[in-house]
Formats: sequence, structure tokens, C-alpha cells
Amino acid sequence: MIGMNSYLNAYVDRRMAAVVEEWDLSTRADLSDLVLRLDALEREIPGLKAFGTAAADKLTELETRAKKLKAGRT
Repeated sequence: MIGMNSYLNAYVDRRMAAVVEEWDLSTRADLSDLVLRLDALEREIPGLKAFGTAAADKLTELETRAKKLKAGRT
């Protein structure tokens, strides 16, 4: 069985890059700046929330104006 284990180990070693790519696995290089990327994303959240609120308010205002325009046409 030792022969089979060494064969499998060699196969996995040769194919590791393809396995990582195919299964979309993370590598140490991918994770090296994970904390920095996460911090940047967390800093974006308040601005995105404010944008969402402002967009919702503007949409409500536009819908109200559209209703008034439709009511004035009839």
C-alpha cells in the first residue's frame, strides 16, 4: 500500500495548482492581505448605507411627483 500512497502524493503534488484553481481554493498569498481588504470593506459600509437611504428617499420623492403628475392629467 505504500506504493499507492506515494503515487497519490506525487499525483496531488503535480496537480495541486489545478485543484486549487478548479475548486476555487484560497492560498496563503490570497489570504496575506485579507485583514486589510476586510477593513477597507468595513469602512465602505456606512457610506453605502447612507447612499441606500438617500436613494430610497429620492425614489419616494420621484414616485410622489409622478402620482401628482398623473393625477393632474385626468
